[in-house]
Amino acid sequence: MKVDDGDNSKTTFLPIVDYKDFLDKAKRQFEEDWKRKKNPPGLSIQDFDIQRTLGTGSFGRVVLALCTKNNSYYAMKILDKGSIIKAKQLDHTLNEKRILQALNFPFVVYMEFSLKDNSYLYFTMPFIAGGEMFTHLRRMGKFDEGCSRFYSAQVVLALEYLHYLDLVYRDLKPENILIDKFGYLKITDFGFCKIVKGRTWTLCGTPEYLAPEIIMSKGYSKSVDWWSFGVLLYEMCAGYPPFIATDPMKIYEKIIAGRYRFANFFSPELRDLIKNLLQVDITKRFGILKMGVDDIKDHKWFRGIQWLSLLNRKLDAPFIPKCKSSGDSSNFEHYEEVPLRISSTDQFAKEFAEF
Repeated sequence: MKVDDGDNSKTTFLPIVDYKDFLDKAKRQFEEDWKRKKNPPGLSIQDFDIQRTLGTGSFGRVVLALCTKNNSYYAMKILDKGSIIKAKQLDHTLNEKRILQALNFPFVVYMEFSLKDNSYLYFTMPFIAGGEMFTHLRRMGKFDEGCSRFYSAQVVLALEYLHYLDLVYRDLKPENILIDKFGYLKITDFGFCKIVKGRTWTLCGTPEYLAPEIIMSKGYSKSVDWWSFGVLLYEMCAGYPPFIATDPMKIYEKIIAGRYRFANFFSPELRDLIKNLLQVDITKRFGILKMGVDDIKDHKWFRGIQWLSLLNRKLDAPFIPKCKSSGDSSNFEHYEEVPLRISSTDQFAKEFAEF
């Protein structure tokens, strides 16, 4: 089973008719792909022309790379082996690779294949030319409720898919959402994503988006993603997150107390949905109650959303990014370029033998 990824013409689009059946098949496919390696035959980093940096992170960066063998553009995440080992993030990195190679959903990125050389690891994914939601949100100031409804509905479906696979995402924010050339979304950066069948206690995420149960070191699971979704929904509609302070500790205090104010232009329906998502008491938080995600999908603010049509990408997007060509990176911020320094000897060969 393959689903349309928006920017990659190699993918065959299969219309989804029965969503429950689709999720069941997706879970079986994920479990099979989780066990496989996705390494391309006959490709090495020398077959790629690295053109520019699209984003940076703790252990490396994401670049736009042109494969000279198939003339296709990719977003390539480059990770430094030494930095990974020094930070004791080997298991974490291998976990991210296995998740990325097994994902297959219209509103999340996936890994086409991976590479490695003497110094670096390379996660190679389709290039999403529209850029980060964060960039467009800052440029526009805020999204109107219609636009926010279109975007947030896709995030709901993506989280429903991930949770069905027992994955907790844990890093939802505008910087980790891309907009493709058709105006649809892709959730990216699965560095904090984890299979959780019970509870986990790891402190991770972005301060403004952390759920109170993470801050208070309580065991948590899927509930944290629905809290973050509430923060995201607020920020899309207001242009700023609900919990703001210059000191992270002040942010945490506000989150734990559930202390925020609605923007005065929020509709009553939007206020009600956010109120039920930003519930400090998880026994009252939408997304994890008896009706699960249906409490959100059936909410009056989402009235009129045709969920299956959205999943099949049949609805008109409210905003189409300007993309002049398949390799147009003008929607991304500019970063200082750093050349690759590949060692003449294989660094940490034993540690990355299973990569």
